[in-house]
Amino acid sequence: MSDTLTPLRFLRRSAAMFAGRTAVIDGERRLTYVELDDLVGRATRVLAERGVGAGDRVAALATNSTMMLVAHHAVPALGAALVPLNHRLTESELRHVVGHAGARLLLCDDALLEAGEALGLDTLSESGLEAEAGRAEPLRPELPGEEVLLSVNYTSGTTGLPKGVMYVHRGAYLQALAMAYHARLRPGGAYLWTLPMFHCNGWCFPWAVTAAGAAHVCLRKVDAALAWRLIREHGVTHLCAAPTVLRMLSDALEAAPVDGPPLWIGTGGAPPSPALLARLAGLNIDVAHLYGLTETYGPAVVCDWQPEWDAGTDEQRARLKSRQGNVNILGGELRVVAPDGAPVPADAETIGEVVLRGDNVMRGYLDDPEATRAASLDGWFRSGDLGVLHPDGYVELRDRAKDVIISGGENIASIEVEHAIATHPAVSEVAVVARPDDFWGEVPVAFVDASSPLDGAAIIAHARSLLPGFKAPRDVVFGPLPKNATGKVQKHVLRDRVRASA
Repeated sequence: MSDTLTPLRFLRRSAAMFAGRTAVIDGERRLTYVELDDLVGRATRVLAERGVGAGDRVAALATNSTMMLVAHHAVPALGAALVPLNHRLTESELRHVVGHAGARLLLCDDALLEAGEALGLDTLSESGLEAEAGRAEPLRPELPGEEVLLSVNYTSGTTGLPKGVMYVHRGAYLQALAMAYHARLRPGGAYLWTLPMFHCNGWCFPWAVTAAGAAHVCLRKVDAALAWRLIREHGVTHLCAAPTVLRMLSDALEAAPVDGPPLWIGTGGAPPSPALLARLAGLNIDVAHLYGLTETYGPAVVCDWQPEWDAGTDEQRARLKSRQGNVNILGGELRVVAPDGAPVPADAETIGEVVLRGDNVMRGYLDDPEATRAASLDGWFRSGDLGVLHPDGYVELRDRAKDVIISGGENIASIEVEHAIATHPAVSEVAVVARPDDFWGEVPVAFVDASSPLDGAAIIAHARSLLPGFKAPRDVVFGPLPKNATGKVQKHVLRDRVRASA
């Protein structure tokens, strides 16, 4: 239908309105918008000839590359769903994801081809896709319906097992518009891809940047020196990143104030520290704190800055900016509610659960109706995050009911780490909590009750043998675990210990 809400519309519009504008900068490669549209059409033909059609799933193991950007348009154009893969996961984790998703084809960057081929799927490499696309005629099928599954993004739940979060065309369309609006993207701007495109479809910026007619500046690996060179060389105006990456940029030898208007950076996962915000301000960088989840297509709330806050001290401004926000992005609503679903008072003290609803909330977990039901409260999505509502309407998180540790922008389920450590024969009990970290935001710390003498290095090595390195604990504390009357480990006591010793 002509009025279908799908983010695929944006490329077709930009190819007409911004035909000669630079759309992609990927190393030495340059593509205009009309050339990007042509490449997407040719890639769509290649996928169709490979048998990809409506209802299929196509996985992508890729960095922030031209191929990943093309995949975000070509795969859903056929009514299929893109399954972006986190290339930091282990082979067994990736196998679980592609198996659960039912992926029939894997698109893979050349640099990741060895890891991709190990997954046992029909694999089309980056160079292979380019070669086949070069011989193909563009295919531009009728746009899919707005409730058609567009993407499945996997996230760790409270059990550590990945759940497939279902995105549809309508939600991605509205989220992309919201991102373009709140970030003030514009024609002629340049967006540096530091945020992984595999993470919540890059917060829908593959479509948002395209809608605005700005340039996608690809960064295949986070490298602070290269990032600064690209920022200056291409006049980068926008980027998104975890606080870890912001720290890398601010600490780089190449760091120097940005010329012209401030560089806009959207950050989430953990609030940046006052010291980091001060350094970034000195570099002419404007940081916007965003809050959201995989289940909300990325950011759901923006911490909208108030002009009167400018008069505060650096510490006061940082504390205000660290709030999760008061502005629901276009298409969404947020509340903080008591267990019975009633809104909590805006007193900055009463803790409740953050719940959300709107078009930019997932359609559910793939093939998991039980988890989908558990995440719903009278039509609202239960985030599992606990927070308070300030009198001015701003939400501030106080805890995470799901015990998820956010380290360097990556989610780590504490229970998953506990299960890995518990397989060590000398471990009787284990509990894992987050410790604040200036660089990573948070890191896992393991509390272990052992049946025989152990040292922390042995536990860390054991965890690393079973998990990606970023999920392994940074420190291990030995001794009995605190428990309540029913025998449940009191994690809040452990968190207090960690914070007291930080």
